[in-house]
Amino acid sequence: MDGLRWLLLVFGLIVIAGVYIYTRYQRKKAQDSPQRDLFEGKAKPTRAKSVSGVRRVEPVLSMEDDEPDPEEKEDTEQPEPPPEQKIVALRIVARDSGAFAGDELVLSLRRAGMRHGRFGIFHRSAPDDENQIVFSAASLVEPGSFDLTNIKDQEVPGISLFMVLPGPMDSIAAFDLMMDVARNLTLSLNAELLDETGSTLSIQRERYLREEIIQYEHSLDKA
Repeated sequence: MDGLRWLLLVFGLIVIAGVYIYTRYQRKKAQDSPQRDLFEGKAKPTRAKSVSGVRRVEPVLSMEDDEPDPEEKEDTEQPEPPPEQKIVALRIVARDSGAFAGDELVLSLRRAGMRHGRFGIFHRSAPDDENQIVFSAASLVEPGSFDLTNIKDQEVPGISLFMVLPGPMDSIAAFDLMMDVARNLTLSLNAELLDETGSTLSIQRERYLREEIIQYEHSLDKA
């Protein structure tokens, strides 16, 4: 019996020693593993990737490695400012400081291809797009709009024809169109055609306006 007891005691000590050594080994192995480095920030996470049936592991880029593609960077360039506008204006006034009958004036404007619209004034649209305004006509009576509800009772001393450049048409072509309409209105209304300052529109003044528009177009080309 004593021999059997000693045998069991020795066997128990061997088992305990083996468990102790095995535990120390596993603990040391865990300390030296990449998983420990991962939790301590010493290694990057990995992901499995299969190539041609062979499974291998490759690192996953961390946030620090995610450099933005230069082509995908937000465009910080500011949009180009719109070109400086130029206004060309003429006046058509009744002779002898008189006034036009409201309904006759509106009828003449309509015959000249102008239509009552935005802001309560008349507009001449581009030939290929009715929504694009080439030039407009406003009353010289403030606020410049035409009240068509009682137009027969109104008297208007004159109108202003004006265009804003650049517009939907070539600037010179638009100016020529406005001049044609202005001359036709002047004849139909037996009126006077003036420049923007109120002086009679002479041939020289018309040529000067044209030259100003040409220079303006050149400035746009250089911008």
